[in-house]
Amino acid sequence: MGRQKQPAIAEDLLDQCAEHALTHGLPDGLEPFAQATGTSARMLLYHFGTRDELFRAVLRRAREMHLASFGELLRVVPGTSYTHTLATAWVGMTEPEGQSFLRMFTQLPEQRENSLWPGFRARATTDWLPLLAQGLSTIDPPPSATLVLAVIRGLIMDLDATADFRRVDQAFTMFLRSIDPGAPEVSRPHDP
Repeated sequence: MGRQKQPAIAEDLLDQCAEHALTHGLPDGLEPFAQATGTSARMLLYHFGTRDELFRAVLRRAREMHLASFGELLRVVPGTSYTHTLATAWVGMTEPEGQSFLRMFTQLPEQRENSLWPGFRARATTDWLPLLAQGLSTIDPPPSATLVLAVIRGLIMDLDATADFRRVDQAFTMFLRSIDPGAPEVSRPHDP
């Protein structure tokens, strides 16, 4: 008689694999996950079925963590201008913890995306629009959520390529002030 699967163990392994993937990227095989979790590739397959099923589960878990983290940053805060919220969110998104989400999902090759999570890139873009639209509706007149998201994504790509935080933060401040002249300057608690 076989051993009973223990969902709590699978959840713990999944959390560890997601953290590993956020730090190091999605690996090509199971061995990096086995080493990161202190178990064997065989035990990972026991809990998740196949390599691709484990990778899908890791992507879903990392995406849940991403949505929770950035969703909290982008939520409307009563009594706070939404451009202030966006300036604060920008810093959180581009600090090391936020960058780990961006790096993992932007470096997911298209062929791997199509086999593991078809349509991920489109969904990973459009699922931010309602949250942004809600916050932006507090600005008069409300700017386009698509435009704001495009600016954020473009500046994140610039930052990823150049690591020039000062220049990119200044550009984001200029953008915020174009939609709200009273927007604050982006400021970081420390130099990156």
